[in-house]
Amino acid sequence: MTPEFASPYDTDARCGGKRDTFWNGYKVHVSETCERPGTPPADATVPRPNLITNVATTDASVPDVAMTEPIHQALDGRGLLPGEHYLDSGYPSAELMSGSLADFGITLITPLLADHSPQARAGTGFDRAAFTIDFDREQATCPQGQTSSSWNPVTQRGTDTIVITFATATCGPCPVREQCTTSRTRRRQITVHPRAVHEAQRAARADQETKDWQAKYALRAGVEGTIRQGIAVTDLRHARYRGLAKTHLQHVFSAVALNLIRLDAWWNGHPLDRTRTSHLTRLELALAA
Repeated sequence: MTPEFASPYDTDARCGGKRDTFWNGYKVHVSETCERPGTPPADATVPRPNLITNVATTDASVPDVAMTEPIHQALDGRGLLPGEHYLDSGYPSAELMSGSLADFGITLITPLLADHSPQARAGTGFDRAAFTIDFDREQATCPQGQTSSSWNPVTQRGTDTIVITFATATCGPCPVREQCTTSRTRRRQITVHPRAVHEAQRAARADQETKDWQAKYALRAGVEGTIRQGIAVTDLRHARYRGLAKTHLQHVFSAVALNLIRLDAWWNGHPLDRTRTSHLTRLELALAA
């Protein structure tokens, strides 16, 4: 189904939304280098600047996750693929965690969304993580030690998955069935990804709970400063032209301008302050002085 037009003046514009923000128009996806903070190189007085390496523009209705692979392809075409790619939580999926490493050699550093099954949301039942999946034997074992009765590889909404079902004779008399399923068929059914994707998903979810991973992921915060800088310096949030192609050109010009500003500051030994100070904080500092 094609999204409806958002403007009679620009037939490429679409309606978009993110959390409680809604707009008509486009999205811009910015990639930049992100060197770890530390001492500057021996031949520099200030650390090297982070530079924008890719700009992608879509209409506002395109979900972020649909752009992860195209961005990797664009970076690959220019020989700028990173070894690690730090992403907002809207860009990854279990398939991309596995596919990006296999196809591009990129490790995605990004939080995967949690399991949204009723059991996981309630926090009191047996979610998918409570089941042991044996891909060699093509069966699953539930927390009570019972094994599944069927293993069916299927395609759901274009994605390869495996539907695992337990027999009614097994689940019906189970003393903890209410913590596992409320299905009218009185049996539990779970859906998992193929082995490579499933294992990548489980490893990523376990890893993102560690303090080391959380400290590492903090490196991504720098791109929020880039977005703020783009809005303040180049008015990135407002499209000056009509049409996707011209709007993308505007976004590219904005990225070039930011890169030149950063390079100029670096060449002249002036570090850029990319932190944001709120109006209230500035007022407090002024009063304290």
